[in-house]
Formats: sequence, C-alpha cells, structure tokens
Amino acid sequence: VQLQASGGGLVQAGASLTLSCAASGRILSIDDMNWYRQAPGQQRELVASISRGGTTTYAEFVKGRFAISRDNAKNTVSLTMNSLKPDDTGVYYCQADKVRSDRIIYSNIWGQGTQVTVSS
Repeated sequence: VQLQASGGGLVQAGASLTLSCAASGRILSIDDMNWYRQAPGQQRELVASISRGGTTTYAEFVKGRFAISRDNAKNTVSLTMNSLKPDDTGVYYCQADKVRSDRIIYSNIWGQGTQVTVSS
C-alpha cells in the first residue's frame, strides 16, 4: 500500500492550488485521511482531516481557506487551498491512519510529500 501526492507548485499570494493524493494497492477501506505540512525549520503540523464518512476538521490557520475532500471509491483525498499566503509554504504530506487490505491492516501510511511555495 502506497500514497502518492501531487499538485504542488509555485504560486503567488492569493492564488489557489489543489493537492491530490492517491492510495494504491489491494485496498478494502481507509479510515481517516489527513494532510500535514512542514515548513523549513519547523515541525510537521496537521492541516486537515477527513473521516471515511466525510467529517472534516481543520487547523485554525487554514479554516475558511482550505477544503479537504475524498473519494472512497477511488481511494483519493484532495486539499483545495484558496487565498494562499507565504506562510503556507512548505512540504505537504498526505497520511492515512489505517488502510485495510485483504488480510492486513496498515497503520500510519505517509505519502512522499509535495512542495508548495507561495511568493509574496
């Protein structure tokens, strides 16, 4: 089971960007899916979460600007980021809490990260 993130890039402040993350492998279901970010010299922090049923939670610093969504049939999760600020710059990682395969439950699966750079 792997997660592959994509969609990062260099944008100007105020712009929008959508990140995508696809899980691959023999997957029966995925519990919570999350987006984290890590700015240079900073610790990784949780940005947004979405449960299998679609319940979402957001960090205060992105509320009203970012939206997380998922497609359970395709095993994907997306993060739409609006009104981007230079402080949003960092490497964004998708993460899945539990991934159920045929006979195995994989825990704490991480994607490889995608760079988002917001210029002022």
